[in-house]
Amino acid sequence: YPSDVSEELRQNLKTPTFDNWQWEDAEIMVLLQVMFTDLDFISSFNIEPEALQHFLFEVYRRYNNIPFHNFKHCFCVTQMMYGLIWLTDLRNKLEDIDLLIMMTSAVCHDLDHTGYNNAYQVDINARTELALRYNDISPLENHHCAVAFQILQRVRPPSSASLCFQLHLNHLGVSWPPESVTRFFLVSQRESNIFRNLCILATDMTRHNEILNKFKSVLPAFDFTNKEHKDLVRALMMILIKVSDISNEARPMEVAEPWLDCLLQEFFNQSDVEKLEGLPVSPFMDRDKVTKPSSQIGFIRFVLLPLFMELANLFPCLEVSRHKYEEIILQPNAGQSVRRSVSCRVDPSLSVCSSTSSTR
Repeated sequence: YPSDVSEELRQNLKTPTFDNWQWEDAEIMVLLQVMFTDLDFISSFNIEPEALQHFLFEVYRRYNNIPFHNFKHCFCVTQMMYGLIWLTDLRNKLEDIDLLIMMTSAVCHDLDHTGYNNAYQVDINARTELALRYNDISPLENHHCAVAFQILQRVRPPSSASLCFQLHLNHLGVSWPPESVTRFFLVSQRESNIFRNLCILATDMTRHNEILNKFKSVLPAFDFTNKEHKDLVRALMMILIKVSDISNEARPMEVAEPWLDCLLQEFFNQSDVEKLEGLPVSPFMDRDKVTKPSSQIGFIRFVLLPLFMELANLFPCLEVSRHKYEEIILQPNAGQSVRRSVSCRVDPSLSVCSSTSSTR
């Protein structure tokens, strides 16, 4: 356990206001270890600390040096997932394996991202290797999953019905005994399918409406006490990974705005390449047409707010300032003020969030 991490920092790490820009990558690695340790994954799944360290190091190596979908983004998504788990008291509502799947999915959700989105991958003239490999079906997300499994699944006992996710420490170039092969965690085939098909693949924005509508349809029947309601839990897991993935706009301005600059830079890089290659250019990526305020209004209104609002229906401590937002968004100078509004925020008076009723 990272003993030099203060209690104040550990508590701050559980909040949506955490500022990632203060920390270098090596420090972020330690903070990720803190999250997995404080959720009791080490003891619950008999994960050796060295195995966790090397798993995270291998994850770090497989994130590319691109403006937005990089290792720091991986950390921010994981940290928001971690904060939501504590804030909504999911440790007492979901099984440990569900929490582990969600956290591991957050860590791995953009592995080896190229900086070019799915629209570019599947363009008829681009037809990238990923698009061909996955037949144009969520090529990036399928690739992220594949890389995650390459890291996690190193040894599978031929006689076992389970998937044994293990880390080989030797291949990382660290001096370990030849026989030192350390188990990361053991999950069933069913749980590995959840990791692959529900969590990471849920981050494909083309599935946004499908996943949101599914969650809205199951919300009235949500019952954490009914262990048979697995479909409801899976729907929640998908919403949580989506919310975490796009949560920058729910953070303080000084944290969120630099991330917007990074995202626009990645978008502009793609549109520049599309212009050079004679491919269609997405309007929201064209540096000649996009402004920072205009890029946010539609995203906050149609993507981010609906997600947070539905999640707040289940967890009241996630307060959504809908009416305040709508007043601002309809102003003539909405583009200048929309990012100055806290569109989604946590009620500071609630340290732990309870569901709205015994069945919600």
